[in-house]
Amino acid sequence: MSTAVRTIEPLLYTPEEAAVALRLGRSTVYELMADGVLAYVKQGRCRRIKVATLTAYVAGIPAETPTH
Repeated sequence: MSTAVRTIEPLLYTPEEAAVALRLGRSTVYELMADGVLAYVKQGRCRRIKVATLTAYVAGIPAETPTH
């Protein structure tokens, strides 16, 4: 008998995890947070970014149109 392992998807990401998810540098994520582009929640000294914030950020990035 095997037991199913249930994976829980995170609702909040650390800036480092957000950088990996966005495939950006850690310092870039911190700059986006400082500029108010990426909203975050602060609990004590910890900053976390909501999954919905990352999704909205990606959705708002304009697509490059190829030039010929």
